[in-house]
Amino acid sequence: MKQGARIWGFGSINIDHVHKLDHLPAAGETLASHDYRVQLGGKGANQSVAAARAGAKVCHLGAVGADGLTMRDVMEGYGVDCGGVQVTDAATGHAIIMVDRSGENAILLHGGANHALALDPALEALKSAQAGEYLLMQNETAWQPEIAAAAAARGLKVVYSAAPFSPGAVQAVMPFISMLMMNEVESQQLQEALGTEIADLPVQTIVVTRGAQGASWHAKGSADIFVPALPVQVLDTTGAGDCFAGALVAALSEGVDAPAAMRFATCAAALQVSRAGAASAMPTRAEIEALASEGG
Repeated sequence: MKQGARIWGFGSINIDHVHKLDHLPAAGETLASHDYRVQLGGKGANQSVAAARAGAKVCHLGAVGADGLTMRDVMEGYGVDCGGVQVTDAATGHAIIMVDRSGENAILLHGGANHALALDPALEALKSAQAGEYLLMQNETAWQPEIAAAAAARGLKVVYSAAPFSPGAVQAVMPFISMLMMNEVESQQLQEALGTEIADLPVQTIVVTRGAQGASWHAKGSADIFVPALPVQVLDTTGAGDCFAGALVAALSEGVDAPAAMRFATCAAALQVSRAGAASAMPTRAEIEALASEGG
């Protein structure tokens, strides 16, 4: 793939506190973790890092508090342009992530600066965006409809990753988005909430991730595409969906067709879940291409 259209990531930046446990706690249960680390997180940061590591040019719009400047620096170290990241008086968003021995996780999230960011500076930054570029966003920040509307008005292709899932949040941005990305549970919940089938949703392209089964692409006027997941030893699923989203948009931004972009994203996610961490586990473009060349 060649350097393609720029990607604007509008989304959360978190400080992740990750605990490794034998099993996830039941209600009322107290457990001792056997490993602990602090790392960059947030779905927005994860997606921007995934896209940048996959070879895209990425500019991130978001916010941190004074306690999160290190997280901004980490993003820049991964190749993300953070000139659009605001520093607010609020604490940086954070997550407490519990991961069991099978790689499954449970997450407690606090929005912090992600919900304190100012709209006007973000809109100002978007004025340098060009038609045909991409906006990649999700449901962990303030001002989603406003940013989606502004991006669409400038001719950007708006990709919305519907997590954490809220039918109302999806409906608010739906008039402005080109692609909607959901996991299988979210897809079912949205169809039930709106009383409509996935094919009848007013979005040109819908991508549904299905965990260990793979992912499917549904675009109006063309045949559905299904790409199976690769068999890998799963170590940590944290950030797997974000990795898939970032890698998929990175491939699409370079003009790759849908089947190849889906395979590229599937290879990226397979590598990511075989490693510990979220943003730190995002594979490089060279690693993704190497796995793809092996038959991934």
